[in-house]
Amino acid sequence: MSDNFSSRWQQLDWDDIQLRINSKTTRDVERALSAAKLTRDDFMALISPAAVSYLEPLAQRARQLTRQRFGNVVSFYVPLYLSNLCANDCTYCGFSMSNRIKRKTLNSDEIEQECAAIKALGFEHLLLVTGEHQNKVGMAYFRQHLPQIRRHFSSLMMEVQPLAEEEYAELKALGLDGVMVYQETYHSATYQQHHLRGQKQDFHWRLATPDRLGRAGIDKIGLGALIGLSSSWRADCYLLAEHLFYLQQTYWQSRYSISFPRLRPCAGGIEPASVMSESQLVQLICAFRLFAPDVELSLSTRESPFFRDHMIPVAINNVSAGSKTQPGGYVEDAPTELEQFEPHDDRTPQQVALAISAAGLQPVWKDWDDYLGRTTQ
Repeated sequence: MSDNFSSRWQQLDWDDIQLRINSKTTRDVERALSAAKLTRDDFMALISPAAVSYLEPLAQRARQLTRQRFGNVVSFYVPLYLSNLCANDCTYCGFSMSNRIKRKTLNSDEIEQECAAIKALGFEHLLLVTGEHQNKVGMAYFRQHLPQIRRHFSSLMMEVQPLAEEEYAELKALGLDGVMVYQETYHSATYQQHHLRGQKQDFHWRLATPDRLGRAGIDKIGLGALIGLSSSWRADCYLLAEHLFYLQQTYWQSRYSISFPRLRPCAGGIEPASVMSESQLVQLICAFRLFAPDVELSLSTRESPFFRDHMIPVAINNVSAGSKTQPGGYVEDAPTELEQFEPHDDRTPQQVALAISAAGLQPVWKDWDDYLGRTTQ
């Protein structure tokens, strides 16, 4: 196997990781909380059951590091769903090919209307999302529409099917700044159980995607595990930290972002294999802030307004707002049955911005410009 994170992943034993996490003591937690720079073992202690009673000092330390590294700013982004066509059958996703939902792919005119509607909301940072369908929404589609979209926005990220290294390099030349690719779960047997048909069945092709992004020189690489898919969110999120650590050591020129998606209601949805409480999500986010102080931590509209308003000031520096998870969602009357998942925070972007301002923070709609290294086409 070529030199990528898959090689490291094969050295890591899931059951051993679970045992090590569960064996952590309060002494381990206290040592991690006082460490100037956390080891992966310290991170393990902070996500362990032993750390549950240390939530307050953990949050205080996370808040202190967040303000120190990022000041008072919170960046805003919004997803633009271009298509809900998908050639994969995944048990947890509303776009899964086996779900009998209406399918839609935006054409050039519809994209223009969506871009205008999003710009009117104030956004400058866009995340392009599609189902995974190589033929209908693959490179030919991206080549056609990426330059058109890039003209309207200061930065573009993508969350689409994993691509080859040379394809990422080509998209970068067309104006792509970043790519989000969630492994969903790092437990291969669970992964196979939930990916029934399609290219997404290939666990190792997906696992090596951030390596291809790093080699292609993509500026920002977004990682995440779908919390609740495996029987142990702690083991999954420890492996996510291992993945981040490996990438930072190997592709140090790229920036990184971590997201924390919990399973949300969707068409044909499944019950989570492990339920993570809100206090456990606080624990996890704060542990990541201590482990990786300079990394962007992102929180989407999957979470409730109450949770987001309380968590953003502690450790979050990138949020979505007013998200529509169906193609054509920002132009009026787009049907919700096309949704990938149902957002929990359905406030307008302005309402979210006001809540952030009320917490003494500064909402930032634009923090990237052409003179920072990108020229628009």
